[in-house]
Amino acid sequence: MLVIFGFRTKREFLRWVAFVCRVCGQSQRLPLVREVTRFSLFFIPLFPIRVKHLVECQNPACRAATKVSGEEAERLVAA
Repeated sequence: MLVIFGFRTKREFLRWVAFVCRVCGQSQRLPLVREVTRFSLFFIPLFPIRVKHLVECQNPACRAATKVSGEEAERLVAA
């Protein structure tokens, strides 16, 4: 019997948030992104394994992705 399984990560843009980059220190509007990694069985995504929230710096010299908690992401979206 052959079982095909794997993981797939999808990125979803949530909104632009006012944030200070923790790497380069620039204060600007940055995109807040949610990454959801799901377990797939026979190419059908079944359930989420990991959910990450990231704020991505748009500075060409930096391009850092800062991980934020779920609570902080909800607070940034509500503000």
